[in-house]
Amino acid sequence: MTFLGKWTKQITNHADESYSKFTPAQTPGMGTEDDLFATIRDHDVFVQHPYDSFDAVTNLVRQAASDDEVLAIKMTLYRVSANSPIIKSLGTAAQNGKQVTVLVEVKARFDEESNVRWARQLEKMGCHVIYGLIGLKTHCKLTLIVRREEDGIRRYMHMGTGNYNDVTANFYTDMGLFTTNTDMGIDASNIFNMLSGYSEPPYFHQLHISPDGIREFLSNRIDEEINNARLGQPAWIKMKMNSLSDSAMIAKLYEASHAGVHIELVVRGICCLNVGIPGVSDNIAVHSIVGRFLEHSRIYAFANGGDEQVYLSSADLMTRNLNRRVELLFPVQQPQLRQRIFDIFQTMWDDNVKTRVLQADREYGRVDRRGLEPLDAQTAFMHAAEAKTKQLPQDTDQPVGAPRRFRPMLSPKNQPKSPIDRSPQ
Repeated sequence: MTFLGKWTKQITNHADESYSKFTPAQTPGMGTEDDLFATIRDHDVFVQHPYDSFDAVTNLVRQAASDDEVLAIKMTLYRVSANSPIIKSLGTAAQNGKQVTVLVEVKARFDEESNVRWARQLEKMGCHVIYGLIGLKTHCKLTLIVRREEDGIRRYMHMGTGNYNDVTANFYTDMGLFTTNTDMGIDASNIFNMLSGYSEPPYFHQLHISPDGIREFLSNRIDEEINNARLGQPAWIKMKMNSLSDSAMIAKLYEASHAGVHIELVVRGICCLNVGIPGVSDNIAVHSIVGRFLEHSRIYAFANGGDEQVYLSSADLMTRNLNRRVELLFPVQQPQLRQRIFDIFQTMWDDNVKTRVLQADREYGRVDRRGLEPLDAQTAFMHAAEAKTKQLPQDTDQPVGAPRRFRPMLSPKNQPKSPIDRSPQ
């Protein structure tokens, strides 16, 4: 694959054979000159990469690094790019006197050498670098920013399904949530205390972590759907992941199907579940989408008796994710954001161009498009992002219809750095 990647870059005069250039949409209120803390304090922010720019994440860390009221920044890093702006911002934060704690996973496959180098670099810049728990890979994607405000200490969080890598964020599909939810903030603090060895895993209010916690939580949610199906209430499960291979979770999904729960699974890669087994998996359908972007986001949604719930996670339903890794699963609570994720899932489920459907004989087949308009979900998301960009005013980062905010002039240390100033000190 490395050879092929280099080889295709040598091909010229065949632009018609390449994908057309795509520019992600900027998230309103999360631009370089916006007060990101005010935006997140006002409402939770949901992003879907690569259709929404990864700049929202890098801008938050950069702004936190130079904000006088920020006391601490804590992050988990599994994979980052070779010239990561996040690493530079963390170093700036430490040099500005903030408490910076970074968990670097040195066992990230194929990135071991790079991560060791970054860990040393962070330590040299004054960051407190930790390496996680013995025997467990730390695969969760979590940022916690502790800020002093007029009404007290507030925690700002970013949680995601993908890595803090600004390069792969351009061709991996992932989802992220920015929030100041109090319970989640307390949970995030407890996670970092656990990872740094200060405490044993305590009770969690809103977040769920593996090992063990995510398995138990999802099993309980599936049991609730089984019970609701038997009571004649709405009962369905919608999940999206990279791989499905854990035998216990597969058995639990079979049990749900047998009870009458309707199950829709989008599984890009490995899928050890069989469909079409009479009395076992009659109510399960499995789709796989392989397209321009690598499908990497994880969604776990439940009918919940009519009160629909959706969760995002860094974990696939694989034994290694559920038993041998520190993973994170978190709820999306604001109704409009929850609905957006359901709409995204439905668009993917209705894809009839890049989708392959698992058959009872273990083969994958194309969708029968007779009578249907072609729908490529990834292309639809790109078109929506382009339309969103066109709707935004060209001379401001403000959302359409938002009142104009008069921006105070920033001090030199808070000014966005020019390209000349971005080289490591």
